[in-house]
Amino acid sequence: MDNFGFLKVAAAVPQVRVADCRYNAERIVAMAEEAARRGVEIAAFPELAVTGYTCGDLLLQPALLDAADEALEQIVRATRKLPLTLLVGAPLRHGSTLYNCAVVLTQGRVLGVVPKTHIPDYAEFYENRWFASGAGIAEEHIAAAGQQADFGADLTFEVNGTEFGVEICEDLWTAVPPSSQLALNGAKVLFNLSASPEGVGKHAYLRQLVAQQSARTLSAYVYCSAGMGESSTDLVFAGNGFIAENGTVLREAERFSSEEQLVVADVDIQRLEFERRRNTSFRRNEAATENTVIEMEIPEGLRAAALDRDIDPLPFVPKDEGHRSERCEEIFRIQAHGLAQRLRHTGCKRAVIGISGGLDSTLALLVAVRAFDFLKLERTGIVGITMPGFGTTDRTYNNALELMRRLGVTVREIPIREACIQHMKDIGLDPGDRSAAYENAQARERTQILMDVANMEGGLVVGTGDLSELALGWATYNGDQMSMYGVNASVPKTLVRHLVRWAAETETDDTARATLLDIVDTPVSPELLPADKEGRIAQKTEDLVGPYELHDFFLYHFLRSGCGPAKILFLAETAFRGSYDRATIRKWLCIFFRRFFVQQFKRSAMPDGPKVGSVALSPRGDWRMPSDASAAVWLDQLENL
Repeated sequence: MDNFGFLKVAAAVPQVRVADCRYNAERIVAMAEEAARRGVEIAAFPELAVTGYTCGDLLLQPALLDAADEALEQIVRATRKLPLTLLVGAPLRHGSTLYNCAVVLTQGRVLGVVPKTHIPDYAEFYENRWFASGAGIAEEHIAAAGQQADFGADLTFEVNGTEFGVEICEDLWTAVPPSSQLALNGAKVLFNLSASPEGVGKHAYLRQLVAQQSARTLSAYVYCSAGMGESSTDLVFAGNGFIAENGTVLREAERFSSEEQLVVADVDIQRLEFERRRNTSFRRNEAATENTVIEMEIPEGLRAAALDRDIDPLPFVPKDEGHRSERCEEIFRIQAHGLAQRLRHTGCKRAVIGISGGLDSTLALLVAVRAFDFLKLERTGIVGITMPGFGTTDRTYNNALELMRRLGVTVREIPIREACIQHMKDIGLDPGDRSAAYENAQARERTQILMDVANMEGGLVVGTGDLSELALGWATYNGDQMSMYGVNASVPKTLVRHLVRWAAETETDDTARATLLDIVDTPVSPELLPADKEGRIAQKTEDLVGPYELHDFFLYHFLRSGCGPAKILFLAETAFRGSYDRATIRKWLCIFFRRFFVQQFKRSAMPDGPKVGSVALSPRGDWRMPSDASAAVWLDQLENL
């Protein structure tokens, strides 16, 4: 495991020859050597990989069982200098009984042997013909590869500080897989040595099963299955290999490949530890039963330069177009349903929204339209107010008006320039001043208008601020920070942009679509400072606080994964390679932590709003933090990077 908590694991799918143990051992050794060259620390091979799974009654022959044990010795000897741990499937005798086993070995030593617990005896499976169940076996020893090793279904293994557990094929398909208890006993990585044959529709179910088990156990789950070379007398084996982490498949093998495959991924042990700390349901059931932990230190091998893991630069936005479309629809429904419930509860049939022609207010308006349609209320009950000020440009002004007209809401225009000039005169603010007071006076004037109109209309003010702005405190306290219901409060800026784009793509009105797409392309700005000489936006938010794609990345890995500054910097460098250099990322990361801590007081007073995703900052829900907490620990770490 490296300094950032990544453990490089592999699911190996070797070529096999049924009952040719010497050949199978050679292929296992060759793939183990390749795994070591790639920096793998733990590699798993399929169920009965030493003999082949489809040996049938040959498994009862002493000649094959002796050959299997000799092959294990061959593997142990040949890999004794490799700095990795291997999990190899083999049939082993214990007394007069035969068991389907996973043999765990490293550095010339057999660490332990785990027998298969659930022995299938239905449909195409008849393993009870040869094997006994390992259920209940604990604190025993077995002969393997010329050594005496711990033997039991309850074994877990700790190599260089990382604890892992093993189960075999059918164990995963049962109501209560052994891996569930192994995880509760401390295993953060779970391996499944399998020989599951193919069937129509089975692959999709298996993939889902692996992903779900990794999610339920808050673990990394490594699954490898038999492939080319197994007998096809009655069954076909496609060589499935998956590496999943907390519900997400990181890497998978190509099915029906004629070549051997080594599926490699870096799993994030630190993140899994963080997830388990925060999940009280998991903590409550930890160590419910006793188990045997076998510890082993092995020399660190050469870590591969590249991280065998995709680091998504936009973690809030699904990469797959189909998935992204489904996600957008679901988010709109959550937001609209939340607003509809608030309207119904308060008896309001009117909603007031400030429409700037920017992304956030556009999303809030689209959500309000959905909520009113859901409640079968006239869209004219939505009062959209555009409030041009000193920095309003023709582009945003016209987009705001056009969008409201096309959506059929009530349009009102209330300029704020004269009111702000009078207010500045009243408080003695120089008209040429461009300080925070100059900007915030406009933001609060707009909020006052919205609140007062809502009182007049008997409606509620729908807030437009998003999650990214809340994280950075990029809002005026008691200005745009305040509303009666904030529908965008848990939607990050990078996702807001995609939601509006998706709405444009699904819009049937060509003019409305064009307006929405132009809003997507408009620079993010509060428009509180005067436009430039060409009438274009002069105050661009991302020039001041940094790119939102970086801040959303920082926010996700800070809150969702519990990463520290050094790890976030490393991940960002990996994700944004070619877009931002290390110095730029570090600069904005410092600003992120400074603003996140200093601006907590705004989040402590934020209005209600629907939770949309797994990262949210509501002081009543996901994030509880004192407003005067210090960022020193995080900033000190950054100083030394």
